[in-house]
Amino acid sequence: MIVHSNTDMLRMLFTLRGSIVKRIALRCLMVTLLAALIVLVERRYPALFYPVSATPFTLLGLSLSIFMSFRNNACYDRWWEGRKAWGRMIIETRSFIRESVVIADPALRRELLRSLCGFAHALNARLRNEDELHAARPWLAEGAVVTEHNVCDGILRVIGAHCARLAEQQHISEFRYTLLEQRLLGLSEVQATCERIKGTPLPFPYTLLLHRTIYIFCLLLPFALAQPLGWLAPLFTTIVSYTFLGLDAIGNELEDPFGRDENDLPTDAMVRTLERDVLSALGEPLPPVLEPVKHVLS
Repeated sequence: MIVHSNTDMLRMLFTLRGSIVKRIALRCLMVTLLAALIVLVERRYPALFYPVSATPFTLLGLSLSIFMSFRNNACYDRWWEGRKAWGRMIIETRSFIRESVVIADPALRRELLRSLCGFAHALNARLRNEDELHAARPWLAEGAVVTEHNVCDGILRVIGAHCARLAEQQHISEFRYTLLEQRLLGLSEVQATCERIKGTPLPFPYTLLLHRTIYIFCLLLPFALAQPLGWLAPLFTTIVSYTFLGLDAIGNELEDPFGRDENDLPTDAMVRTLERDVLSALGEPLPPVLEPVKHVLS
């Protein structure tokens, strides 16, 4: 996620960090060269050039803007829902920390709380298609056995089994066990929410139709601008293509908010926040807060 402490006009105009320009620069350049070629043909061979009215492009551009707004709003909703899910994970973990003070065995409490850190690391790796068990292992107890195909759920099952045993042995009350189980349920819902976002992209026909329409619009626009604008046509074509292609690329980036792109969610920083909360409750040294590197918070 991009973090800018100072958003002055000069920085906003020329910054490339977090900008979508790098991803669409080649396509915009190709559209600009095409527009320049069309203007050249129109100037040298006006008899061969058939004038095209700009009215259809106005109507198409309006419809395209509305459709892109719908898709980008849907993509942003996925990004924001993912952020809310990770925020809830931090809340549920902090609540579990407070409610676990009744566990008399400090070694067991430490194991359970550190396992919550393992859950966060495993979920972060799962959403990035990385090795969950490898990410969680440093936080799990020695010899802990978890399900390899779903490490996150396996960690919660182990924690739940410990809490159930404490209730059966009457080391904690049924009410306290219910509270702890509710926190684990909340973490399961967080995992399910993130997996739903990760595993359910926007319907492909929406994306396909939008891509095709954008390219058709940008490639045909110079024919309408060449005659009235002359050599200004490539400039305005570039501006329009930058806008439409940029919005399209932003939507693609926000559709999956759990990757390592510059504008994805800073899940590493949120995992570090959770680590610090757990270790603080255990009285152990705290790792440093993750800071943005070149304005990028991972």
